[in-house]
Order: sequence, then C-alpha cells, then structure tokens
Amino acid sequence: MAKSSSATATASATKKRRSRDGTLTLDEVKTLGCELLSSRAHLNHAPALLKLLSPSAPLDLALEALISLQSFFVPLIPSIPSSSAAATAGDADSDPELVFVAWLRQRFDELVAALIELSVSPHSDDAIRDVALDALMDFVKLGKDGKFQSAIYHKFLHAVVHSADSVDPLLELLGSKYFKYTDVCYFTYTSVDKIANSLSSKATDSGKDAVQNGSDGSENKCAIFIHNIYNLLAHVPVMDYQKESTFEMWSAVGLSSKGEKDSSKDSSTTYIKKKLKLKFTKAWLSFLKLPLPLDVYKEVLASIHQNVIPSMSNPAILCDFLTRSYDIGGVISVMALSGLFILMTQHGLEYPKFYEKLYALLTPAVFMAKHRSVFLQLLDTCLKSSYLPAYLAAAFAKRLSRLALSVPPAGALIIIALIHNLLRRHPSINFLVHWEVDENDANATVEASRPKQIGADPFNNDEADPAKSGAMRSSLWEIDTLRHHYSPAVSRFVASLEEDLTVRAKTTEMKITDFSSGSYATVFRDEVRRRIKQVPLAFYRTTPTSLFQGSDFPGWTFGYQSNSTVDTIVEVNETIEAVGASDSTPSKRLRVEALEGDSVISKY
Repeated sequence: MAKSSSATATASATKKRRSRDGTLTLDEVKTLGCELLSSRAHLNHAPALLKLLSPSAPLDLALEALISLQSFFVPLIPSIPSSSAAATAGDADSDPELVFVAWLRQRFDELVAALIELSVSPHSDDAIRDVALDALMDFVKLGKDGKFQSAIYHKFLHAVVHSADSVDPLLELLGSKYFKYTDVCYFTYTSVDKIANSLSSKATDSGKDAVQNGSDGSENKCAIFIHNIYNLLAHVPVMDYQKESTFEMWSAVGLSSKGEKDSSKDSSTTYIKKKLKLKFTKAWLSFLKLPLPLDVYKEVLASIHQNVIPSMSNPAILCDFLTRSYDIGGVISVMALSGLFILMTQHGLEYPKFYEKLYALLTPAVFMAKHRSVFLQLLDTCLKSSYLPAYLAAAFAKRLSRLALSVPPAGALIIIALIHNLLRRHPSINFLVHWEVDENDANATVEASRPKQIGADPFNNDEADPAKSGAMRSSLWEIDTLRHHYSPAVSRFVASLEEDLTVRAKTTEMKITDFSSGSYATVFRDEVRRRIKQVPLAFYRTTPTSLFQGSDFPGWTFGYQSNSTVDTIVEVNETIEAVGASDSTPSKRLRVEALEGDSVISKY
C-alpha cells in the first residue's frame, strides 16, 4: 500500500507540474530528470522525457531530457539484455526483475531511435544533433565487456543512408569526431557492405541499368540512397598502409577476436591492416555493383586511382568495372583511363585493345572536357614506352596533328608538346616532319602503294584501327599550317619541332602539365604579359607636310608641276620604253597616266 500510495502521489505531482497547454517548463524537466536518477520509484518519468526527444521540441527541453536519459541509461547498459532475451523475459510475469529488464530494453530502444532521429533529421538544431550523436556513440562504445555495439551503429548508418534529405552536416560531424578511430571505420565498411547488398538486390529485382541519370520518379529514391552511400564512403579517411602507424580505437576491445593473443605490436598492426583492407574491399565492391547515377559514376572514376585502388586487398578485382567503363566511350572512358592504367602497369592487368580504345578517344571534345588535364598527362605517359611500334606512334602523331586544325589555341599548344615528345622518343617516325621523296632514290619509297596524286593524304582519320590508318605513308603537314595560326603563341611554339629531335642529348621532353590546363584565358593572359622590344607605331612623330613621304616610295617624288604635264608624260614614256627595249629580261611596262589637276608623279 505504501508503494502504491507513493506512486499515486508522484503521478499527481507530475500532473500538477504540467501547464495549461500540456507542455513542461525547463525547471519541471530538470526536476523529472533528478527524480528519475534518484530512485526506481520514478521510472515513469522516462517515457515523459522520451517524448521531448523530437526535432520539433524546444531546444532547451530536448537537451535537458537527453542529458537526463543518457545519465540514467549509461550505468544500466551492462545489465540491459538483448532484444530476443528481453522478449522472452517479458513473458515471465512471475519475476518482477525480468519484467523490469524487459521494460528497460524497450525504453532503451526508444531512446536509440530518438537519438538517431535527432541526428539524421534536417530539422534538428546543430546543438541537439551534436549532443545526440555523442550520446549515441557513447552507447556504441559502452557495450558488454567493452565490445563495439555494431547493431546500434548499423541502425544509425541505415538511417543515414535511407534519409531522403541531405546528410552532409551529419557526415561532416561524424568524420571530424569519430572516423579517426579505426574500429569505427571498420564497422562503417561492414554496415555499408550490408546496406549496399540490400539495395543491389532491390535494384536487380527492378531491372535497372548499371548507369542511370536518376531523372525518373521511381528511380529517384534509389539514386538518393546511392548518393548517401558514396558520401559516407568519401568521408571515411583513406589510410596509408605503407607507413607504420598506431591505430586508435573507440571501443575497449577494438578489432581483436575472442581468445586471440597478439605476440607483439607488429603482429597486431599487421592483423588490423589485413582486416581493414578486407572490409574496405568488400564495401567498395558492393557499392560499385549498384546502379550508380551518372554524377556519382564520374566522381568514382575521377578518384578511384587515388582513394580506392591503393587501399584494396586485391586491386585486380576492379578490372571488370574499369574495363566496362573504358568500353563505354566518351567522357566515361577518359575518366576510367587513370585506374585502368594503374592496373596495367602495377598489377599485371592485360588489355590487348588498350591503345585502340585510347586512339578512339582522341576527339575535339577531349580538349574541352573537365578532366582533360589528367587525361592528357596519362596520354603522354602511355606513349612513353620505347617498345611502342613505329606505326602506332605515327598513328597517334598523325591523329593529334589532324586535331590541331579544329581545337582551341590551348589545345594546339598541348598537341605540339605531345608530338614533340613522340618525335623525341621514337626517332623512327621523324620522317613525318620532312617527307620528301626522290624519284631516283629507291630507298626513299616506303611503300609501293603510296598514292601518286599530288595533294592526297593517305592517312584515313575515320579508321578505328591505328595499324590501318596509313599514318606511315603520310606527313605532318597539319603542323606546318600552324605556322600561320591566328594565335601568336601557337605560331611561335611550332618552331620547337624544327630542331633535330633524334639527338636526345640536345633536347629535353616537354612537361605536359605546363600546357594541359590551358584555355583561352591563359593564352590571352600570357600574351598580355609578354614584353615586346619594339612596338610598331601608328602615328607620326612629326606633322606630315604631304600625303606621301619619300621613304614610303623610294625613287619617287611628289611635288607640284607646271602646265607642261603632257610634255613631261611623253618624256617619261619615251625613257621607260627605251629602258625596256635595252633590257633583255622580261619586265612589266610602267605606265604613268595623266592626272586631272596640276599635280603629277614622276620617276627619276
């Protein structure tokens, strides 16, 4: 009776604290929290405080309720049973303690759900989001025996991925505070792997393609989820596995398994690196199987060679993804080239049609693409090998020279630099610069099938196979036309190809990085900054006294004559005829016509 009377008194006191509109004041919330922490007799305050954990609740009340509930549950976490055990304990009405722990488990699940909602909701204030995330990660850390509570963390990441609103503020907060811990990154990859596999199965059932633009309403939600997964992976810092570093853990146990004893620090570090690489690889492979939106697809290809391949346990697994991307063509192929080149040069990937695909990518659109700088640097690197066949080097040089006729001035500068490097690396194709055939010299004829018609170029720019393009029977006449380019920078730069590039000791390769990021603005800025020693003047230093000056037409005089104009003209004509008759070389007959007026032009 005593307990029931005290409970009745507490309930009546709670009702008295409520204001007329049903809400609580800050002092009343503080009182409820203090009473909840003081005795089990006030357990009914917990549901009342849980109702205040909402994005729409007043900030001061929500913060006070959250702090009180966190202080209440932290000491009880070791005694809170699992969800399955709590469900079984709830059926045993005979034991009040089992009923209490089942009730405690239900309230704790409600608290975790409220904290996740406060963290993910875009309507939450920054202050409450920060405190809610800290409380949630404390519950993740304070598990039984110090283990990482991956179930709570997985619920949190599942809500983050499936949020229809932007989660960038939350990811920034999560990355700055908790992604520096190795076990947090490890379980992040684990959860991403599970979530991505779940989304992949749903996308497969829907029959979606591998690359989508996300414009349809039915696909929009899935595209948002994929964006969230990519943003989550992008916020996890890339670890440098080459350096010896200590791994900081958020939980007490970390990543070690039960009963495992590490003999030394080195073996423990090796074990952590191995496990982290495996989880990283699984998470990214599961993500890359999703129907990536086009913008995400491009971002992945742009960073995969720096942020993904070095951290994978077996980078060769990405060969299917990168070769499919490289076969698509256009900008996707350009962006896939970086990762594919690393797999070929560092991980033994064989791709027989690599240079044919690279040859097909050389179009005018490449020189205006966003990632042209990286592509052109890789193009120069791919053509650096001295084992490249002469016909292939000639085909690339000819294809580039043909592009020089249709690209902007900055693109023409890059092409000249690329051809300069090609001619220097492969002296066997230097004949393309000065193609002169002596009819009497039998060795000068390269192929008997060379066309005889004047002005015909045997190079076929539309041929997809470099071996069949006919570049070895052509010449770089397009480069010669750049001598008369409207841009002074281009016309000056062409002179670099006049050197004897076969002697490598006298020449150096050009750095493509100096030209790859050029544009109309950079060309104009460089021309404006150039210092010109002598500028042609458009004005006279002294006031002119006549329309023409003697220096304009050497040998002629301009003056006023008398009325004997006809006699002068006759004398001049006779003199000119006499000179022409005595000269054996053909020359143009000079004529002086009479002008109306009194002025006349005469020859000495």
